[in-house]
Amino acid sequence: MHTGTPIRVGLLAYGAIGHEHNLAIQNTPGLCLVAVCDAKPERLAAASEVATDFIGFADATQMLEPGLLDLVVISTPPNSHFHWAKESLMRGIHVVLEKPMALTTIECDELMALAREKSLLLVVYQNRRFDADFVTLRSIIASGAIGDVYQFDTFVGGYSRPCNYWHSDAAVSGGAIFDWGSHFIDQILNVITDDIAHVSGQNHKRVWTHATNADHAQVTITFATGKQATFIHSDLAAARKPKFYVLGTLGAIVGDWNPLAEPAVADLPAVLTVHRQNSPVEQIELAPLADYEFHRSIVAHLTTGTPMAVKAMQSRNVVAIMQAAEESAMNNAMPVVPKLRADNTIHVA
Repeated sequence: MHTGTPIRVGLLAYGAIGHEHNLAIQNTPGLCLVAVCDAKPERLAAASEVATDFIGFADATQMLEPGLLDLVVISTPPNSHFHWAKESLMRGIHVVLEKPMALTTIECDELMALAREKSLLLVVYQNRRFDADFVTLRSIIASGAIGDVYQFDTFVGGYSRPCNYWHSDAAVSGGAIFDWGSHFIDQILNVITDDIAHVSGQNHKRVWTHATNADHAQVTITFATGKQATFIHSDLAAARKPKFYVLGTLGAIVGDWNPLAEPAVADLPAVLTVHRQNSPVEQIELAPLADYEFHRSIVAHLTTGTPMAVKAMQSRNVVAIMQAAEESAMNNAMPVVPKLRADNTIHVA
């Protein structure tokens, strides 16, 4: 358990997400940024606009040398998450990983075993679990306002040319399912905690030949209770589905994309409405949230042992579902049973 001095943090890779972590560290008592690593000098310069008292590195191995860091935040591309997390844990450094934890459950399990062996924190930054629209939606469901949820559909995308960066390279990102699925599938499993029976997936490659990610990807999760959930990530959707479409036995919740957000539609929270039979449609005000809750939970966990809401096993099982969906997609969406491991929130059927 960490006591006394602030937790010394290093940022491994500094892009938009690294910048987000930098801001959080500056505004979270108990965290102190001491190092930033990026191969591009202009990114180290960008980090210095937020925090000036840190050591800059171009070589990650040098930054991870024992004695400098207590905690590292790894924001490198997904295909390198396993490597850098393992290198950090082997050196006795707590690890926060960007999504997904890794590209296979075998890699996730090895990291979790290593963290357990060394009594270190390993956690994935599931930041979308703390979005105002999702927190509000989850609260409405928990209140019983729409009864028992039996269908939960999620969607992100539109009709646009994918970028040329690693996000569009399946070998690096894991594919379209892994990109946004790491967010939305985590949200789904945070709401529906029933046993999972099987998963199916489908990838369409029809238009954007410059990218190796699927142009349109869908994951369907079927629970042992008969409930279902879907996630769609599309760059071919000329008409968008709602971000959230949740059906319950007493009503429904629709989360429409904010019309003010064009073209960056994913950057603003959804507009939530509740629908009930014989009642007017009710728009719901989003719950006010405290800033940097995830980062504050890291400090509480490392200093007092307070359990974190986000657990490595949850993120590992999201990877298992995405892996199963990719396997299914290679066999024309035939169902696959994901290789889940049980904890107190996700269970194997």
